[in-house]
Amino acid sequence: MEHAISFPALGLEFQIDRVAVNVLGKDIFWYGIIICAGFVLAALYVNARVREFGLTSDHLMDCLILCVPIGIVCARIYYVVFEWDYFRENPSEIIAVWHGGIAIYGAVIGVVVTLYVYSRVKKVPFASLCDLAAFGLLIGQCIGRWGNFVNAEAYGGPTDLPWGMSIDGAAAVHPTFLYESLWNFVGFVALHFYSKKRKFPGEMALLYVAWYGLGRAWIEGLRTDSLYIGTLRVSQVLAAISCIIAVALLVRKYNRLKVAAAFYVPPVTEPAAAPAAAEKSDEPAEDPAQGAETPAEPDTQTTKTEKGGTDT
Repeated sequence: MEHAISFPALGLEFQIDRVAVNVLGKDIFWYGIIICAGFVLAALYVNARVREFGLTSDHLMDCLILCVPIGIVCARIYYVVFEWDYFRENPSEIIAVWHGGIAIYGAVIGVVVTLYVYSRVKKVPFASLCDLAAFGLLIGQCIGRWGNFVNAEAYGGPTDLPWGMSIDGAAAVHPTFLYESLWNFVGFVALHFYSKKRKFPGEMALLYVAWYGLGRAWIEGLRTDSLYIGTLRVSQVLAAISCIIAVALLVRKYNRLKVAAAFYVPPVTEPAAAPAAAEKSDEPAEDPAQGAETPAEPDTQTTKTEKGGTDT
């Protein structure tokens, strides 16, 4: 159960046991613990932002209860379908998910279908559910890929790059688990800040599909454990197609928003109503002349003075 994993050019070496602890005779693997840690962190982050997308914590809880088991089952089905030659001869291994063998694209497909059905039943916006799921997937994938490191799996072909990884003393190979983990981390940080000014519901989900598809199409080409249809790597083809479709939908939507903004005519504002006439007062209007002082009338009697002088 132990692996010696080293990065020779960097002088790093790790002796890793896949089993974290044994409880009552049952091995608890680091892979499962890491996956659970990613799930918990994703749920906490999404719950902190759920109201920004017009949803509630109850909606989130409902979706988690439904999506987690369905996602695991679909991830296993996806893997079994593309490894049917083996499972046809070993049918008892089909349900032995603890032996390894799940595919993230199967989980994503199962989650999207489940969210769509849930949105129809509960009458909530499907696009907003997908936006939140995009953040959860980026966090879960970023952390979950370190489970591949512990298991010494999901690595690439030979390389002489300084960060080449050696497993049990073999030649250095591409640490593709690390490439994908870092790619998802960058995508999460970018979407976290951009989402504050998102332009339409579903934009975060489309940006996630475009970003993840672009990275996975490149990284999958380096791996040595890909699932194939003939000579084609299934996940690489699916990643490339999903990326192209997401980019096309984003460009179409952005162009529509641009045209709508260019031809937007603000509504005509109604003129303000004239103030109502003042109510007439019951008191009579004051005569402007009433307040003026009335000059005194002159005395019509004149004082008569005797002729000849004054009286002594």
